[in-house]
Amino acid sequence: MKIVNKKNIVSVICVTYTFVSISLTVLEVLVSGTVSPAQLNLFLFLIFSILGVGVLSQHYRLERFSPVAMLLIQYLCAIGVIFIGTKIAACFVDIHPNGLRDLILSFSVPYVIGAAIYYISLWLEVNRQNQIIRKIKESGKKKDC
Repeated sequence: MKIVNKKNIVSVICVTYTFVSISLTVLEVLVSGTVSPAQLNLFLFLIFSILGVGVLSQHYRLERFSPVAMLLIQYLCAIGVIFIGTKIAACFVDIHPNGLRDLILSFSVPYVIGAAIYYISLWLEVNRQNQIIRKIKESGKKKDC
């Protein structure tokens, strides 16, 4: 059985890269005892990635809303978490006056791209499943006749 194949090779590369990058960065921080801005940025974007995936994965809880409302609610929840996290961090470290704006922009661009890919993929999968159901129903009707 092949674990890595043509369908999942990009995902495997991404997961491996993330694991190696984060592991080496944690090791560097533990050895040096300090966190550089580049290392902090890497951890920040890991947190942003977790936040984005976490928010998108909750779409099923918002199915009673229109798709546009669902997207806005998810985005605003994510931005709210970033806002609260930035305010909490400001209690411990100095935040640049444009820091919140920069964080929101740094999150928003990849989030919008990722959300578009996610929802287009979801829509295509739902359409594929609907076609399968339609074919099963049609074949069931033919058997009844």
